[in-house]
Amino acid sequence: MLFNKVSYRRGLIEGIILFTLGRLCALISPLVFPDWTYVAAPMFFMFLEYVVPPIWAARRMTSTRRERLSKRFVFLGPLMAAWCLGIDLVISLGLGLAVNPFGGIQQGPALLRMLQGGPNHLTPGAFALAEVKTALTLLAFYTIAVICTRLAGGGFLRFTMPAGGNRVTL
Repeated sequence: MLFNKVSYRRGLIEGIILFTLGRLCALISPLVFPDWTYVAAPMFFMFLEYVVPPIWAARRMTSTRRERLSKRFVFLGPLMAAWCLGIDLVISLGLGLAVNPFGGIQQGPALLRMLQGGPNHLTPGAFALAEVKTALTLLAFYTIAVICTRLAGGGFLRFTMPAGGNRVTL
């Protein structure tokens, strides 16, 4: 069990903070890391960005004993993905796009790259395509992670039968 069960709002905020931390770390060029950390550190940042936030938020939230997967938990994944996409847009426009974990360098803020010409020019279409990919990835991962975390935490295959007086919980 995880320590200090928290409210829905606080769990959502903690997940968003973890995403923001991973997204900011994804701005660091892999060339900075020595030896085997060249691949391990950026992969850890992607793990912190896409996997940890929804699982952390879903595990930390309090719920009643009978509540396994209510509407608030079904909508937690898409809500969290929407907030994280907004933060990703702000970071991408103001600081830069995430660096490819297998190499590459940070080329600067997307907004400046769209306004300037030359080899680092970024077209609005390319930026929109990158953000649509991010949005779809966040929506899919976060929704699946929250649902699976809630089901795993509340007992995946629990049901009561028969409907009569002698009920058996499996």
